[in-house]
Amino acid sequence: MTKIYTSVACNLDANILLASLPLFEQEKIEAIEWSFDALFKLEQIPPWFADLVSEFGKNNRLIGHGVYFSLFSGKWLPEQQQWLDSLRAFSREFHFDHISEHFGFMTGADFHKGAPISIPYTSSTLALGTDRLMRIQDAANCPVGLENLAFAYTLDEVRRQGAFLSELTNKVNGFIILDLHNLYCQIHNFNVPFEKLLHSYPLEKVREIHISGGSWEQNHAAPEDKIRRDTHDDEVPETVFELLSAAIPKCPNLKYVVLEQLGTALSDEQSRSRFQQDFLRMEQIVKNSKTASDGRIVNNFLPHTSLQSGHVPYEDLQLYREQNELSQILETATDLAHAQKLLASSVLNGTAWQTETWQPHMLETAIAIAQKWKNGFELK
Repeated sequence: MTKIYTSVACNLDANILLASLPLFEQEKIEAIEWSFDALFKLEQIPPWFADLVSEFGKNNRLIGHGVYFSLFSGKWLPEQQQWLDSLRAFSREFHFDHISEHFGFMTGADFHKGAPISIPYTSSTLALGTDRLMRIQDAANCPVGLENLAFAYTLDEVRRQGAFLSELTNKVNGFIILDLHNLYCQIHNFNVPFEKLLHSYPLEKVREIHISGGSWEQNHAAPEDKIRRDTHDDEVPETVFELLSAAIPKCPNLKYVVLEQLGTALSDEQSRSRFQQDFLRMEQIVKNSKTASDGRIVNNFLPHTSLQSGHVPYEDLQLYREQNELSQILETATDLAHAQKLLASSVLNGTAWQTETWQPHMLETAIAIAQKWKNGFELK
């Protein structure tokens, strides 16, 4: 039976560290997930924090989670090359058991002030994602995976995301992070049964599971309903714990279960205590769950092929133009009607983006996400 490590998203954040400290002292935290690229701009990482992540790395219990690479940007950007160069240097200094990134592309000119937004599922975006995953593998020299995205514009997009992730990761023997709160958002926002949604994903590729909390937002298109947002700023809902109990036995290659929460939501003793209680609840569920890996060969998710020297990055400049225009619309639209009017006259109209089918409440949500990130919000 494969060991599953109970883990926390532990970054250089005073509130996260204060909330996690009692769990470290009790030796409850078996692995840590580190959003390493949040520190790429620092000239020096504090020695005590470097010692912490190094210790977990030496014991093969350090996993890296990227935020800012913008995997599906249609044009190969200098910031992406800088990101890879920094990752290569970090991977020499710290031993990562695997590296993951978010599915989607980042809006905004500044990678640290952009929103993760979905992309059309086409042969071009498949080629783009494959190229970028191979470059991450080459820089990190370890297994690489992607996290499912909470946001979607349509029900069809929700239904197809798992299959697209499967096809994409097939190319590089990559794994998937199954974020259960992201699924919870889609279950609520699109009224999809959990079992049906879960089995739309390649569960044999799930190496890591995330759980977290979020928030509710007003649905102006249908005031009687609310939108579930993956904001990581509250305790884990009971439903997500139930999803965790149901998902673990179906994921034969599961290795890590990670609790995430933003440091800004852990500013007092009460919120930190709830975080600790959530971790202990997660730990108990993991201990009580039977895994699906009994007697099976576990995929190590190591690369099957290597990136050839001098291989030119794949680009789709028309997609890049469309992404830039979409970013501009989402970040500047004054309301839903304004955004719909701009989209109807944009280069996205009549393309694989299928903007004419986007659900009004989800377009409103995309506007809110993009404008919040533009004003300085940063994930994790």
